[in-house]
Amino acid sequence: QVQLVESGGGSVQAGGSLTLSCAASGYAFKMAWFRQIPGKEREGVACIYTTKGTTYYAASVKDRFTISQENAKNTMYLQMNSLKPEDTAVYYCAAASSGGACLSLQQYNSWGQGTQVTVSS
Repeated sequence: QVQLVESGGGSVQAGGSLTLSCAASGYAFKMAWFRQIPGKEREGVACIYTTKGTTYYAASVKDRFTISQENAKNTMYLQMNSLKPEDTAVYYCAAASSGGACLSLQQYNSWGQGTQVTVSS
């Protein structure tokens, strides 16, 4: 398993921006950001296949969020723009050692500790 350390959460007003970072201890076939609201299932937000750089997004964040990676630093980012109150959640970084559906929760076997993102109206 890969060790993941997240940073960059915080509070922002609606319309603002935040950038999350996830530092990985080693190689992952694909990486993703998930988010979770208390009482709800964890949902996939964005993911990236690390070799080709192919990305996928949930419909709710497409055109507002951008996932990227810096291979030299084994670091993944999530740039979040035009934030909405409904984006408020704990955001988790995840890594998987093999292929499969990119935004499927069950594909991932390494998880970060989570970072809170709060968007106020």
